[in-house]
Amino acid sequence: MRIKIFSLLALLMIASLVLAACGSSSTPSGSAATAAPAANGGGAAAGGTVGIVLPTKDEPRWIQDETRFKDALTKAGYQSEILFSQGDSAKEKANVESLLTKGIKVLIITPQDGAAAAASADAARKAGVKVISYDRLIRDTDSVDYYVTFDSLAVGAQQAQYLIDKAGSNKGNPLYLYAGAATDNNAFVFFQGAWKVLQPKIADGTFVIKNSSAAVELQGKGDLTREEQAKILGQVTTNWDFNTAKTLAESNLTAATDADKGNVFILAPNDGTARAIADTFAADKAVKSFVVTGQDAEKASVQYIIDGKQSMTVFKDVRTLVNDAINAAVALLQGKTPDAKGSYNNGKIDVPAIQSPVISVDKANVKKELIDSGYYQASDFQNLP
Repeated sequence: MRIKIFSLLALLMIASLVLAACGSSSTPSGSAATAAPAANGGGAAAGGTVGIVLPTKDEPRWIQDETRFKDALTKAGYQSEILFSQGDSAKEKANVESLLTKGIKVLIITPQDGAAAAASADAARKAGVKVISYDRLIRDTDSVDYYVTFDSLAVGAQQAQYLIDKAGSNKGNPLYLYAGAATDNNAFVFFQGAWKVLQPKIADGTFVIKNSSAAVELQGKGDLTREEQAKILGQVTTNWDFNTAKTLAESNLTAATDADKGNVFILAPNDGTARAIADTFAADKAVKSFVVTGQDAEKASVQYIIDGKQSMTVFKDVRTLVNDAINAAVALLQGKTPDAKGSYNNGKIDVPAIQSPVISVDKANVKKELIDSGYYQASDFQNLP
């Protein structure tokens, strides 16, 4: 009898140890990032709580975002699954539908096409999921709860001001305008911010537009409608694509006379296109010098700035933006209201906005802003000033 009781106790002890082991399973592999609930009472249910859809793996910027989202959400004690749409709105919609079937509670999405993404936002709203439009604004729907973004008007304004500062008091400076994708609301906001600052200097003759007849027609107008901006973007869009930017710049220079070249000023929308445009202008012997803008502080462009091949970039600290998005998501998961300041109209509603600051960076402050701040390592670059 004692042997039977002892055996029964032993079996109970073994069973309890097995159950304890099952309760400490390891983190799944793949694109899902998981962690135990945070000590502050946060945490995620099995299957993932935060779904994140990013536009492409082909640009360094979004790979940075993926890594920072994974790290920050794991540290905060929440599950996430991150999917990429690879520039395809249909795949983006399929990604969202997949995440909804897994029971996410918050969707963070950077739309490939702001208007096309409205259907995904509507599907999420119907499923009771909160929607955070991340970095790019989803348009033409009331199913967007918050917009987490950098101060996009300030990005364009800083690019434009840099060109103005470098032009000084000189008049008649050739100005070449380039913009992002017409499907991306940010391209309009960046251009709006730049135009507002540049236009008075175009009107007074400091700059002379060389590559857009639509911009020349509107150069006397400081505030452009979206339709007017669209006319200009239709002539100068790079579609955020390196090769498109290169081809467009080559076409512009082929059509230009030597008088349209010399010491030129270039509004390039981001770092990838800036490098392509800069290389094209540098290869034209009639171009004596050029000042070219950018944004995102990509490593390749930081090296270009150090080497004198790109003039500046607008540093958008992704660490801050990711944290803002996560803080908003956690607040929503906990039934709280995120701290929004300002709003952006998406064509249907004014979406509450959480905006992160931006910093203009050139060779003079590149070390201070990008190395000393810990964003990059000094070993990532050569000939760092």
